Amino acid sequence: MATKQTNKTSETTKKKKVAKKTLVIVESPAKAKSINKALGSRYVVKSSMGHVIDLPKSKMGVDIEQDFEPQYITIRGKGPLLKELKDAHKRAGRTLLATDPDREGEAIAWHLQRALGIDRDESCRIVFNEITQNVIREAVKEPRNIEENKVDAQQARRVLDRLVGYSLSPLLWKKVKKGLSAGRVQSVAVRIICEREDEIESFVPEEYWTLDGRFQHGKEAFDAKLNRIDGKKAELSSEEEMNSVLTLLEGARYQAKDVRKKEKKKNPYAPYTTSSLQQDASRKLNFTARKTMRTAQQLYEGIDLGKANGGTVGLITYIRTDSTRVSPTAVEEVRTYITDEFGPEYLPAKPAQYGSKKNIQDAHEAIRPSMPAKSPDALKEYLSRDQHRLYRLIWERFVASQMAPAVMAATTIDIEAVSGKGSAMFRANGSVIKFPGYLKVDREALKTAREGIVLPEVSQGDPLELEALNPNQHFTQPPARYSEATLVKTLEELGIGRPSTYAPTIDTIMRRGYVVKEQKQFHSTELGRIVVELIKENFTDVIDPAFTAEMESRLDRIEEEELEWKDVIRSFYEPFSRELKTAEEKISKVELEEEVSDEVCEKCGRQMVVKMGRYGKFLACPGFPECRNTKPIIVSTGVKCPKCEGEVVEKKTRTGRTFYGCSLYPDCDFVSWDLPLAQPCPKCSYPLGQKTKRFGGYKYCLNEDCDYSEKKPSKKKRAEDKE
Repeated sequence: MATKQTNKTSETTKKKKVAKKTLVIVESPAKAKSINKALGSRYVVKSSMGHVIDLPKSKMGVDIEQDFEPQYITIRGKGPLLKELKDAHKRAGRTLLATDPDREGEAIAWHLQRALGIDRDESCRIVFNEITQNVIREAVKEPRNIEENKVDAQQARRVLDRLVGYSLSPLLWKKVKKGLSAGRVQSVAVRIICEREDEIESFVPEEYWTLDGRFQHGKEAFDAKLNRIDGKKAELSSEEEMNSVLTLLEGARYQAKDVRKKEKKKNPYAPYTTSSLQQDASRKLNFTARKTMRTAQQLYEGIDLGKANGGTVGLITYIRTDSTRVSPTAVEEVRTYITDEFGPEYLPAKPAQYGSKKNIQDAHEAIRPSMPAKSPDALKEYLSRDQHRLYRLIWERFVASQMAPAVMAATTIDIEAVSGKGSAMFRANGSVIKFPGYLKVDREALKTAREGIVLPEVSQGDPLELEALNPNQHFTQPPARYSEATLVKTLEELGIGRPSTYAPTIDTIMRRGYVVKEQKQFHSTELGRIVVELIKENFTDVIDPAFTAEMESRLDRIEEEELEWKDVIRSFYEPFSRELKTAEEKISKVELEEEVSDEVCEKCGRQMVVKMGRYGKFLACPGFPECRNTKPIIVSTGVKCPKCEGEVVEKKTRTGRTFYGCSLYPDCDFVSWDLPLAQPCPKCSYPLGQKTKRFGGYKYCLNEDCDYSEKKPSKKKRAEDKE
């Protein structure tokens, strides 16, 4: 009996040993590492390293004659990896495809399904919005079929982009110069930047005047702006009009005509979408869109928090989204955290819900921390500086989004001026924080709120004493050039592109030399303008913003199974191909004149020419490729180097960031991130430096051994000095 039991146990043990594992395929090695730890030893997790199968780079890869059939190939160099995945699939009991939860991820899973020979009807696809143990383990329990409607929408995008890019680019090579490219979304972005440049160049400034009054009430003084003249809105367009108002106010008596006090609620912002995250990271952290997405990807795929904290864990949810929706579980978690950390008064009675804009996919939640209780300070030791700053931005925005509104006590004082020549009305607005609400977490909003004007206690009918009238001349300003943040915002508002396309679009138009970024603003280049005008004149729809937005809508409708993807391609290509044929015959060769500099190439003796690179202009030898000599364009600051007889010049790093150094480098090592001024330090005579507005805009001594600074001390420091 004992022998039979032993044999039975032995057979069971043997079966357990030969039990096949489940293969899970993801896109990136970092994600594979995180998921492997979450699933344990019964799973094997491998990475496809992104796409394994795609359209060829060397040709269009779309068979137009065969109804736009894509010609997919194994990507060059990915053959051994694909073989490894096939072998792993054969050894596995089942295979699950866990590529990213978007259209592109669905397409990668579809290609893998076909390449590995997985049955089309097999439920092999799993998705998760965050890389945490519970979410991943739940996902593997609920595999589904590949959603071919999403694959079709992605195929349509790829084919459209190929038809445009691989048709227009050769045309540009032939008619303008080699190496150029055109794209369905990138060319629209360049057009938007060029048209803003046109607006700026054609802008005619208009003069206008404002009048500030300084009033005394008891021992307190405050400012108010001229609002109305003889009952009409004050609109002054010349010095003569301002002088007539000053004449009207001669000898006037001033009193508080009306005093209004009320509470205003200030609501928190919605949690981040891809677009709003890129905008805020640009504005607050000085991150490019590309850097934002790279750093966010690291936070999403997993950070090693040590064994005590669960090992490698994804700290934020999926980063490509256009939705502000949040899961009920996450809402409950953050509401518990808010109550415990700040108190019940900071928790609204009902969870906040945020509406999303029209024409969004709403496939994923907003970008949020996967574990709201993990504060940025608690994780600081595990994160790089960039990771920590971006995580703080995401965490604060999400936690604040579910907190109670701030309550502001707002005061408006209307001041009536009456003289023998007429009357006028001045208005003062002030506000103070009555209840901070979400401002407890949103530090930037708190700082702005604290800068509100505090008005004295004034009652209706109180007489006021005029201290001074300060007239100010102004001129209307042209529209601002686009920064990365405002360009992303504009593309989103116009419905051009999708969350995953903003960063690569910006990267491409800079790399091609169509735009350059100076002082964080995009400037169109001559090349960019030529390309935009050439396409605009010869193609009706290709770079029309409205048409591009409509095409995005059609791609969404393919996913929703309202349109067939090849019908969409066909309706676009037929008129496009006719215009392409006409353009090839009609367009003449465009001659680009090179700007010749005074600099002589020390290697071959030719006059160097001005070229446009990704980060602005530089000097290059016209003898390329025989002579590859290049030089930066030196911009003098007019300031003498404090260390030697050279002068301080403006330079740029490889990434395009401006700095200042000595013209005699490497013999002299003087360098500064801030603009040196000709003004000497009153303490040590070293040149002063000028901080940018972002860092306060104050002057300070560039000498590290000197502490002179014109920065205003903090309230705490002023209080300490007073004591």
